Amino acid sequence: MGPAEHGTGPGTDAPVHSQGEAGLARTRDGRELYYQRLPGPAGAETVPTVVFEGGLAAGRSYWAGVQAALADVAPTVVYDRSGLGRSPAAPPGVSRRLHALADDLGDLLDHLDGPDGDRRGSYLLVGHSWGGPLVRLTAAARPARVAGLVLVDPSDEACELLFRPAMRRAERVGQLATVWLARLGLLGRAYRSLTAALPPDAAADMNAEGFTVAMTRTRGRELEDAAGDLRALLENPPGLAGLPVTVVSAGRVSPGMPKAVRERATVSHAYRARRSPHGRHVVLPEADHMVVTTSAAELAEEIRQLALRGR
Repeated sequence: MGPAEHGTGPGTDAPVHSQGEAGLARTRDGRELYYQRLPGPAGAETVPTVVFEGGLAAGRSYWAGVQAALADVAPTVVYDRSGLGRSPAAPPGVSRRLHALADDLGDLLDHLDGPDGDRRGSYLLVGHSWGGPLVRLTAAARPARVAGLVLVDPSDEACELLFRPAMRRAERVGQLATVWLARLGLLGRAYRSLTAALPPDAAADMNAEGFTVAMTRTRGRELEDAAGDLRALLENPPGLAGLPVTVVSAGRVSPGMPKAVRERATVSHAYRARRSPHGRHVVLPEADHMVVTTSAAELAEEIRQLALRGR
């Protein structure tokens, strides 16, 4: 299905697809990133566009419920990083380390800027898990065009557990299991509760695109040196120029995040919120790490509050 098939229907105001009209943004080295945009309500020009960044090897589709909950608030944009969903994989040798992913998000924002270029406070960036440090890096590169950040159960360098050898072993085991399940065509079964929470068209996209062997190759490239990427943030913290930051923590344990890990992650989230002069830390008690689907409405409310701040 090409971009043209995701446009608006003739004589209607509503997009054909629940996640909006499709487009392609070109990166600085010529790659194309597939994105979808919902326009928001009339008068939304005064509200920043909410741009969503997924976690490790996660494409655009799992944001659909949060997008729907914000349809009366702001324009929203979801996209696929290179090698995920409908964005072609980056060629061998093109880095998929955290700084390179942040550059790609910056290129998407350049495209969305259009001919006006670098409009102040144009974007509210929302990053889940590995997308948390990614949006911090993107915001730090050009903070003037960012209205604020929502970090959703983010990976954070303040959590010392992320640097331990046990975490590297867990990453290797997780990658092997992911590849094995994808090759057997069973990976989607592990995420049935996630896709069941999505609108049917987004669920169909995720089932078709999100659990493939190609995705696992991208996952491996994004994991190339996660500890090194986090260590770089410790050594050179992204400066956010006083931007408001909301950090959302999950309240429940989940696979790969038992109680001890959950507690340490939440402590790092509280620390991250305190680093902003306009920081806010929120724990959603019914959410597990997949906050995006397990507490979509509550997460959308936190995004809504920040999007309308100062309106």
